Amino acid sequence: MRKTVSVKKTYPKNRSQQNASVKKKPKGLSWLLISLGLTAVSLTSAAAGAFIAVSLSTTPLQQSSLTPEQEEVFSKDEAISYKNLRLPELSRPVNVLVLGTKVLTSEIDEKPTEELGYHALVNSFKGLSDTMVLVRFDPLSNKLSLLSIPRDTQTTINYELKKINEANYYGGPSLAAETVSELLGGVPVDRYVRVNIQGVEKVIDALGGVNVYVPKDMKYTDHSQHLYIDLKEGEQHLDGEQAVSFLRFRYDRYGDIGRVQRQQMFMRALVEQALKPQTLLRIPEILSIISSYIDTNLTVEELLALSGFASQTKRSNVQLLMLPGRFSGDGKHEVSYWLPNRYQIQNMVAEYFDHGQPSFDMEPTNSTNLRIAIQDSTGDPEAVQRMVNYLRQAGYRRIFVDDDWPQTLETTRILAQSGDDLGAATLRADLGVGEVLVESTGNLASDITIVLGQDWQNYFPDASVQVKETTSLSTQQ
Repeated sequence: MRKTVSVKKTYPKNRSQQNASVKKKPKGLSWLLISLGLTAVSLTSAAAGAFIAVSLSTTPLQQSSLTPEQEEVFSKDEAISYKNLRLPELSRPVNVLVLGTKVLTSEIDEKPTEELGYHALVNSFKGLSDTMVLVRFDPLSNKLSLLSIPRDTQTTINYELKKINEANYYGGPSLAAETVSELLGGVPVDRYVRVNIQGVEKVIDALGGVNVYVPKDMKYTDHSQHLYIDLKEGEQHLDGEQAVSFLRFRYDRYGDIGRVQRQQMFMRALVEQALKPQTLLRIPEILSIISSYIDTNLTVEELLALSGFASQTKRSNVQLLMLPGRFSGDGKHEVSYWLPNRYQIQNMVAEYFDHGQPSFDMEPTNSTNLRIAIQDSTGDPEAVQRMVNYLRQAGYRRIFVDDDWPQTLETTRILAQSGDDLGAATLRADLGVGEVLVESTGNLASDITIVLGQDWQNYFPDASVQVKETTSLSTQQ
């Protein structure tokens, strides 16, 4: 039986508040019209919210059949939302596994491929998971955490060493959820969402597109799939087809890890632009458009609760993490894996998913141990040198300068690359400028990446910490 949560009504704190409101009422017909208008708006909003919550709460979007044993993987015995007179609200922390699938005709049936003459995309959820993200919605901390799991992550599936993106292929969402849970030391997975890549295109189009900064020219052609990617560097408003091209591109020196970083950039942009309060009332319309491209055991009521929470989450509380690990193999002469770092995973899970204990006692951040990468967005070498000097004087030693960031930023970004938000906050306090973001879009070899913005360019440190310019930069990693 699902747990219920009681909802309290709020009333004016005292009689004086009621009297004050009465005194401010306008007189005559204008007061009557305003009152009727406000009443109509409030009743309409309440009715719309109640209609959505009640009439659609039992509408299933699940397209795959799970056995009782597979259902047990997900904690369906405890409700994750409750209804009020407007829209459903989140009642507890929830972990949702999001799987993006890309399936070609050649992977399920050879005949259509032969007839078409190329490998066409198919609306199916049964293939390899091209994207895997565990999302935590936490109303207790008001934080939204997204953990990207590289598709090449090494794991064990059915007692064999495989890549984690094969879990969905062999056992659907339940095996994928079990595999992710085991990888993360037993983190529970409450619900799942599988989205075919064609559905992603429909979602972006339904939302009217998304603004994303394309960090480099992206050009790739694959005639066998009729895949033609051609995006230019710079701020772009991407429609559905262009957004899919941005998400699929992985033809650079970092391969799939570089793509994971761009996916995080995209997800932050999507959260900030699409999950706005005015979007919530369009969810039924959007779901009707993309329903055939989604498979999930979330009800619409639960989707509304999750979307409502996400839309109210502050930018600084959206945390984009990547599974800690390292490359193995060159992908040419041997299988290339992303090897998970168990100790770092344990610490990350304890901090961001409230599960288990850190692998060691977390001590105050030692500034001399942080690996700090500096990326410049200002085009000002003197600003970079001043940052290096300032950090050294403040006690930071493991500093190296990375490639420039192509987009000019007004505000310096201090990226907690490996999830060390405490270290990033300490660094922010030492610098006196910038914003801390927990995301993995910086240098892979760093603990923290500083992307210099114009605020640093115009900032002059206190004279007591000025040091002489040096001619060489530390390259410790």
